[in-house]
Amino acid sequence: MVIITCFFNDETYGLLGPQMAATIIQDHTPYDCIVIAVTREYDKAAFRNALADYFGTARPLIGFSALSGREDLFALAKELRDEGAVTILAGPQADVDFAGEEGWRDHPHRFKGLSDHFTFGLHGPAEQVIRLLNRPDGNDWSQIPGLLYSDRDGNLIQNPANDWSKKFLGKVSWDNIYLTAKDGTAPLIIETGQVLQHIGCPHAARTTPAEIDYPVSITGRQGQRIKLPLKGCSFCDVAVDKGFHRKLDQKTVISQIRCLPETRDGRKIPFELINENPLPTLPDLMREVHLLGIELSQINLTLRADGLITGLQHLKEALLMAGDSGVYVLLSSIGFESFDDTILLNLNKGLSVKKNIAAIRLIRQLKEEFPHQLGYSIREGANHGLIHPTAWDTKESAAEIQKNIYLYGLQNDILPPHSTPLIIHHASGLGHWIREIERREGLWFKRDGSIIGWWEEPQQTKKS
Repeated sequence: MVIITCFFNDETYGLLGPQMAATIIQDHTPYDCIVIAVTREYDKAAFRNALADYFGTARPLIGFSALSGREDLFALAKELRDEGAVTILAGPQADVDFAGEEGWRDHPHRFKGLSDHFTFGLHGPAEQVIRLLNRPDGNDWSQIPGLLYSDRDGNLIQNPANDWSKKFLGKVSWDNIYLTAKDGTAPLIIETGQVLQHIGCPHAARTTPAEIDYPVSITGRQGQRIKLPLKGCSFCDVAVDKGFHRKLDQKTVISQIRCLPETRDGRKIPFELINENPLPTLPDLMREVHLLGIELSQINLTLRADGLITGLQHLKEALLMAGDSGVYVLLSSIGFESFDDTILLNLNKGLSVKKNIAAIRLIRQLKEEFPHQLGYSIREGANHGLIHPTAWDTKESAAEIQKNIYLYGLQNDILPPHSTPLIIHHASGLGHWIREIERREGLWFKRDGSIIGWWEEPQQTKKS
C-alpha cells in the first residue's frame, strides 16, 4: 500500500499523521506500506512509473491524506480509481470532502465532493482502516467504523467513527517516507519530526456564539453581521473536524519521542510538539525525558498568544531545565493572525491586539533572560501566524496594522516572510458564514475545489 500526501519542495520535515498511519498498516495488516510526499513540481509520468514498479502485478491500494485542497491530487486519485486501483481519502476533513459541501445538490455551484474520485473515505483514527484492508473487495462494509462509501443505489453511507485509542498512538516509523524525484521517488531524510500530545485544540473544546461581519466585497452591507455558533477559530476546518478530544498520557508521548531518529551526537532530532497549549505540561515532560536518559536537541512549540501569557512561569521553568540539559526551545509558530481587532474578532481568535503585543513583549524579555535556550524570531526559524488578505480588509484596517507593525517593530522579528491568505474551506465556520450570506442576498461565491473563493466578486443567483 502507498499513502500519498502533499509536501513542499526542498523541505526535510516529517509527516506524523501519514507516517503513523503507514506504521499501523505495516504492523497490523498483511500489507507493506510507505508514504510518498508529492510536491507541486513533481513529474507525474515518472511518479506513475514508480507506482507501477512498486505494485507490480498487485492491484494498487492507495491512500490519500492531508492533500491541502490540491486538485491535481484529486484528479490523480480519480485516474487511479478509473484504472482499477482502490483509493481511500483519509486525514483531516476526509468525511466532508468525500461527501461534499452542505446543500450542494440544491446549489450546483457548491463543491460536490469527491465520492466519484475515491473508492472510500475514512474519517477519524487511522487504525479503523485495519478492518477494511482485510476485505477491500467485500460486499459488507457496514461494520467498519469511520468508513464512507456509496451503496449499490448510489446512496452515500457514512459509518460512525471510533474514538482515538492510545494503543495505536505510541509508535511511528520515520524511515517509511519517500519524496517525488526526477526518477520517480527517493527516500526523504527527515530533520524535524513531530510528537503528538494533544488531539485537537482547546480553543475548539466548546461551541461559542460569534458574530461575523459581512465581507467588504458586498457593497452597502457594511455593519451587518452573521450570527454563528463556532468551535475554535472561524477559519479553522481542523477545529470542526477534531474539536478537542484530550491530552495523551505521558507514557504514550514519551514512546513517540523514543521513535524519533537521532542526530550524529546521539540526541533526538528536533521535533514539533503537537499541542496548542503546551506550556503547562512542558516542564514535567522534559523532566521525565531527562530521567529516562533520552537526550533531546530541540523542541518546537506552536501556541496562542494568551497561552504564552498564562503559561509564562511554566516556560521559564522549562527553559531553566533546557539550559542544564542542552536543549533548545523554539517558539516556532504563535497564532497572532492579525494586528487589527476587527479582523481578529471576525477570525474568532478570542484574542485582541493588546494581548498579541503583550505576548510579544514577554517573549522579547525572555530572549534576553535565556538567549541560548530560547528562539522565537523569524531569523531563528520561527514562522508566526499572519493572515492577510482577508475578507474584511479596509483602508482603516490596513492603516491600523501598519501602525502596530512600526510602533512595535514587528518587522524585525515577528512578521513572517509571507502572510497566509484567508482560506475558507467549505466545512469551516466561515463556510457556514458564506452560505448564509448567499441565502440572504441571493448571491453565490465561486468554489475552487473544496475552497470558497471569497476574494472574487460574488455573482447574482439566476431567478428560475
